[in-house]
Amino acid sequence: MSPEDYKYITNFLLETTGLSLGENKEYLLEARLIPLAQSHGMNGIEDLVLSLRSRLDKTLEKDVMEAMTTNESSFFRDRRPFDELKNEILPNLIAERRATQKLRIWSSACSNGQESYSIVMTLREHFPELADWNIQIVGTDLCSKALDRAETGVYSQFEVQRGLPVQLLMKYFEQNEQGWKIKADPGISMQWKHLNLLEDFQHLGMFDIVFCRNVLIYFEPDVKKDILDRISNQMNSSGTLLLGAAETVLGISDRYAKMSECQSAIYSLAGRTVTN
Repeated sequence: MSPEDYKYITNFLLETTGLSLGENKEYLLEARLIPLAQSHGMNGIEDLVLSLRSRLDKTLEKDVMEAMTTNESSFFRDRRPFDELKNEILPNLIAERRATQKLRIWSSACSNGQESYSIVMTLREHFPELADWNIQIVGTDLCSKALDRAETGVYSQFEVQRGLPVQLLMKYFEQNEQGWKIKADPGISMQWKHLNLLEDFQHLGMFDIVFCRNVLIYFEPDVKKDILDRISNQMNSSGTLLLGAAETVLGISDRYAKMSECQSAIYSLAGRTVTN
C-alpha cells in the first residue's frame, strides 16, 4: 500500500466515521480492505482508492466504513457496569419514574446486540416491578450487518459462552439450527436503527440511560466532545451515561459529573434542570 493510498483511506475514515487510525496501521487496512476490494471485483487497495476518490460508488463507501468499524462485543461485557446498573442506577431511576412508568434506554454502539439484550436480562431478572412499565430499548450502530444480526437475536455457541451465565442462557434463549436465539419479550420494545454518531440524532428522542461504551476511544478529542455534548441533549435530567472502562469525559466535556457511588465510567448530567 502506498503512503498516498494510506493517507487517503485514513482521511476518508476520519471524515466519514470519526475513526482515527493514526500511523502504521497499514496491516489493519490491508487485512480488512483487500478482501473487500476483491469482493467488488477489484485487484486490491489501489483500485479501491481510485473508486473512493471518484465518490460515485456509495455502496463501496458504506462497505469500507463498515469493514473498518470494530464490532467486538459480548454479553455483560466488563460485568461491573451492569452490576452498578442493577444496584445503583436503576433503583433510583425506578423510584423517580413510578408516576409515568416509562423507561427509555439507548445502546448507541450496539454492535450485534449483546449489550441491548444484556440490559433486557438485567431488567427482567432483578426488577419484577417493571412488568407493566412502558420500556423501550433503542440499539443503534454504523454497521448494517451488525444491526441485522442484533434484530435476529441468534448467537453461536462461542458467543453465548462469553459472559452469559448458563442459567440466563437456558431461561432467555432457545436453541435452533443456527445456534441460540433469544426469546421475544413482548413487554419491552426493541428498536434497531442505523446511525453514524457523527450525524444528527435528535430524532431518537430523550433517554433515561445511554450506553456509549468502547466507541469514543477511536475518536479525536474534538469529535468526542461534540458527540458527548449532543448526547447530553438527549438525556433526561436524571439521566445516566455509561462509557467504557478506558473512556472518560474529564477534560473533554463539562456537561457531566462522575457518579461517586459507581466505580465504573458512569456519569450523570451536571447542572441540568430539564425533565421529561
